[in-house]
Amino acid sequence: MEPPRIEYDVDGLLEANVAADPFDQFAGWFQEAVEADVPEANMMTLATVDAAGNPDARVVLLKGHGPAGFVFYTNYASDKGQQLADRPEATLVFLWQSLHRQVRVSGSVEKVDVAESDRYFASRPRGSQLAARASDQSAVIPSRDMLKVRYETEESRWEGQEVPRPQTWGGYRVIPRRIEFWQGQVNRLHDRIVYELAESGWACQRLSP
Repeated sequence: MEPPRIEYDVDGLLEANVAADPFDQFAGWFQEAVEADVPEANMMTLATVDAAGNPDARVVLLKGHGPAGFVFYTNYASDKGQQLADRPEATLVFLWQSLHRQVRVSGSVEKVDVAESDRYFASRPRGSQLAARASDQSAVIPSRDMLKVRYETEESRWEGQEVPRPQTWGGYRVIPRRIEFWQGQVNRLHDRIVYELAESGWACQRLSP
């Protein structure tokens, strides 16, 4: 049984009211999602491609955004880390369903510098820091009990001390060359405004839904 269809009876997205800079447009929409209490508004789907050309995707959390790009953190040895090492290109997708909005970001990917990764790691809850050290993300393990033992080992090892960032864990920055904003509209005549990076700067145009 199909779920009921939803009609998107909301204000449209017009060329006259979007920001000239896509990062400003994103910042505005992101803030509106936060203020609207969209659950985990910083959730985004990260799509990558492996060395053989096979696509892959998973949900990660946005931890920084601005003119330099969109930042997330993970284990460099994970599947996505290995894929980004082979092909440093990615697409991000944000879906804010209650606002009937979607944003797609595509571009190249680079690691953030060590100091930035260190600062963010130091700001994480201690339990998350210990878990990052205990987990060889994406590697096969025999049981959950083994994971708990590794966590407890790290917990004992760093008792009373600051937990250092593992060298295999850190940040990536997606540097966009294309950002598309989608706003749901009635009769499926949705608004799609896309910004693409050219030599002269960001060019903005409308796409057919």
